[in-house]
Amino acid sequence: MSSPQHILVVDLETRPDLAILPEDRDPAAFPKPIQHEIITLGFLLARIDHEGGYECYTVRKIGSAGISDRSEREILAGFWNLIDRQRPRLITWNGRSFDAAVLKQRSLIYGLTAYHWHRTDPRFGYDYRYQTNWHCDLMDALSDYGASPRLGLDEAARALGLPGKWNGHGGNVAEQAAAGDYAAINRYCEGDVLNTYVLYLRWAYLSTRLSARSHNASIQNLLDALEAGRQNNPHWGEFSDRWQLSAQPCPLFVAEPVSGPGPQPSESHLRSEDVLP
Repeated sequence: MSSPQHILVVDLETRPDLAILPEDRDPAAFPKPIQHEIITLGFLLARIDHEGGYECYTVRKIGSAGISDRSEREILAGFWNLIDRQRPRLITWNGRSFDAAVLKQRSLIYGLTAYHWHRTDPRFGYDYRYQTNWHCDLMDALSDYGASPRLGLDEAARALGLPGKWNGHGGNVAEQAAAGDYAAINRYCEGDVLNTYVLYLRWAYLSTRLSARSHNASIQNLLDALEAGRQNNPHWGEFSDRWQLSAQPCPLFVAEPVSGPGPQPSESHLRSEDVLP
């Protein structure tokens, strides 16, 4: 079976599709996935490299696709085409409950197909909940699949020293779309993508996909990408600035080992008797 060659972080911003919502619905109830019209699909695509038994990531593109310049059908078709071309590991936050469900159910409306999604590995592929190789719903993984309370993206991001939802809120998206402020929605969505990507890097180090060195190299590569895009995307620069000003104990880089390659405990220079009671 093939392995993913890229990381694809995805986040959706949506609004209720009034054309298919039932008339007798509870106005306070959150619509079902198929009842959400996609406004923006934010993404970060990174190449997966391998070194010494660990992965390392290089950002290729950060951006968003929105209905200000294309149809919802085109957004969906573009997503499935990207999955087919790049065969990535999809990274989401609550994606199994929402983002992936919206993508699949809205695709039914337009008569689209998702070839690689369903042919990669019918048993352990994108739809298999307990395998993170092809689809990692980071919120689900961090809660041990419901064994512990689920974290919100903003809660998790701010705990690590990330900006979190500093530039918007999902509750404002429908109103912003009605006002035609799609640029603000795109900026907010890309902010969520960046938070999710950095949270994934830290989790990938914790779960030993990344070494300390490859984690730090991946972080530096992201910082470089944000700086390179700062002029055309000021919100990228603001994300980077807020992140680097964090007072949390480890917002950016993790401690690297003092010796050569091999198993890398999180603090290799400390003996167990130095830290255990």
